[in-house]
Amino acid sequence: MATTNEYRQMEESITMESRLERIESPDGGEHELLTVNMGPHHPATHGVLRLLVTLQGEVVLDLKPIIGYVHTGIEKTAEQKSYWKAIPVVERMDYLAYFFNAYAYCGSVESLLECEVPKRAQYLRVIHMELNRIMSHLVWLGTSALDLGAMSMFWFCFRERERILDLFEQSTGQRMHTRYFQVGGVIEDIPLGYEEKLREFIAIMPKRVGQYRDMLYKNEIALQRLKGICPLSEEDLLALGVTGPLLRAAGNPWDLRKADPYCSYDDFDFKIPVGTEGDNWDRMAVRMAEMEQSTRIIEQALDGLPEGPHITDDRKIALPPRHELGTSMEALIHHFKLVTEGFRVPPGEHYFPVESPRGELGCFVRADGSSKPARVHMRDPSFVNLQATAPMTRGSYIADLIATLAMLDPVLGGIDR
Repeated sequence: MATTNEYRQMEESITMESRLERIESPDGGEHELLTVNMGPHHPATHGVLRLLVTLQGEVVLDLKPIIGYVHTGIEKTAEQKSYWKAIPVVERMDYLAYFFNAYAYCGSVESLLECEVPKRAQYLRVIHMELNRIMSHLVWLGTSALDLGAMSMFWFCFRERERILDLFEQSTGQRMHTRYFQVGGVIEDIPLGYEEKLREFIAIMPKRVGQYRDMLYKNEIALQRLKGICPLSEEDLLALGVTGPLLRAAGNPWDLRKADPYCSYDDFDFKIPVGTEGDNWDRMAVRMAEMEQSTRIIEQALDGLPEGPHITDDRKIALPPRHELGTSMEALIHHFKLVTEGFRVPPGEHYFPVESPRGELGCFVRADGSSKPARVHMRDPSFVNLQATAPMTRGSYIADLIATLAMLDPVLGGIDR
């Protein structure tokens, strides 16, 4: 553990004040280098992120992301709770992809338990995850447009986001951090009237995406801020472990829903949007197209929604139905035991990856036979993708750095966790 003096020296080495340096140029002259701090409280950092930027004039020579300002210790907290009670904690890491956090965790635990999830529960999970993907991309698009000076786009995107949150509230009782996914399925079936409201939304969403394109694709300012700006090759992205829309924007179609189907994704017909240049424009275009493909998946899931239970019938894992609690003493005792003590998981370990809005989100769980996980670790795509910030922006203008950071779509709750 570092001493107080060592911490002071570390802080002095990355001073909060800007500083000037001089370097010798090839022609024998001198150029001034300016090292400035962006963040941690800066409107363009999309969270509590600090960037130490070295500039020569307005050109970025180097960049160092500094994280840790919002560290919550969620992984360690999950290890102190029963498997059943860790779900709402895990949901709060990437706070824009809470269904994906919950599914990665539940999927890992279900694999250790060898629990078979009913088909209806799988389809309901797909519906909610794809709605969550659209919602996350809407937040990204609205806030990124703000960084480009397009304030009106923010209001249009959040108009549709509110409709999605209303749907979440109708099916789960909560707008965010719903705890709807459970080990073995989902907590309850969709209510009456939900399908009608959802079909109204997926009917209008592709038209809204078309409107977003009209607003941005014909905007000369957006074209100059995004076209050909800060590209990074497929090879460089793969070397850094980057996944998701950033990798697909460079032409690589890797998507876990196709490459390694889970949760019945192989039942659905959808395309994987890819780019060609790997620049900011392609990063935006890929996410816009993904919103349209998500509506296709949701529509197919609704059309083919199977009959049957919404959660496993294994009473060692799932809570008993609510209607039994008032008539069955055994059901009441079982409910109390699961809520207070939880269920036990056989010793073992498993890594379960899913395709989140930002790339591969994986959850590693190690079980020791008790009712609490011995280790929970998340592979968060925002953390991995942040490595690409420096190679993307070196040699670009500082204004392009702002736009590029927005196109990365980092969520600091997932990075620090």
